[in-house]
Amino acid sequence: MFFFNISDPLTLLLMLAATVLLIFLSQEIKKSYVAVIPLFGYLILLIIHVFCFITLPEEYQYLSKSISYCLVIDFIFILITFFAYLWVDDMEAKKLGKKSIDNSLDWFWKSV
Repeated sequence: MFFFNISDPLTLLLMLAATVLLIFLSQEIKKSYVAVIPLFGYLILLIIHVFCFITLPEEYQYLSKSISYCLVIDFIFILITFFAYLWVDDMEAKKLGKKSIDNSLDWFWKSV
C-alpha cells in the first residue's frame, strides 16, 4: 500500500523548508493567499492520511504507526500554517487599512 510518508526526516525537512519559504514570501509581498497554499496542502494531506488509516487492510497493519505519525505531523503543520495565515492577513489588513478577518490575536502579534 502506498501513502505519502511525511514522517521520514528528509521529507519532513523539505516540507518544512517549503512551508517556511512560502510563509516568508507571503510576509514579504503581504498577500495572505500565498500563506493559504500550504494550509490547503496540509489539509488535503490530512484527508488522505485519514482515508489511508481508515481503509488500511489487515495485511498492512504494520503501517498504522507510520500513518499515525503522519497524522500528528499534519496537525502540527496545519496549526503552524493557520497562525502564519492569520499573521500575514493582519499585516495585509494594516497595509491596506482595512479590518482583518480576526483581531483576537493582536496581543500576540505585537510581541512578535
